[in-house]
Amino acid sequence: QLQLVESGGGLVQPGGSLRLSCKASGFSLARYAIGWWRQAPGKEREGVSCISLGGASRNYANSVKGRFTISRDNANNTVYLQMKSLKPEDTAIYLCATIPSSTCLSTGPVIRSTLVYDYWGQGTQVTVSS
Repeated sequence: QLQLVESGGGLVQPGGSLRLSCKASGFSLARYAIGWWRQAPGKEREGVSCISLGGASRNYANSVKGRFTISRDNANNTVYLQMKSLKPEDTAIYLCATIPSSTCLSTGPVIRSTLVYDYWGQGTQVTVSS
């Protein structure tokens, strides 16, 4: 079965940390750039971070820059999103997806309706609350 599965979400207090994982099964993640998005209730989906195929290019939305770190382990078919200094406004469902390399911009991943995004995960809930 070809799929992406996110994990690592949960409930954390403000200022806390979480590490999200995005693991591919049935295909090689090394063939793709990867993006992380988040979707909060009543808000538009926001591109959070993205990483190039080899990992040399790593980009972030301004809202998370300096707090989140994206990395990849192609040998384990997994991309990670380390989140620190979490804030209540980081509360959302976090999703990962394989993305065309051209959509990994300096301010994070974007959706281009004319391009194909092969795989999306189902998401993992992150709740930041005291």
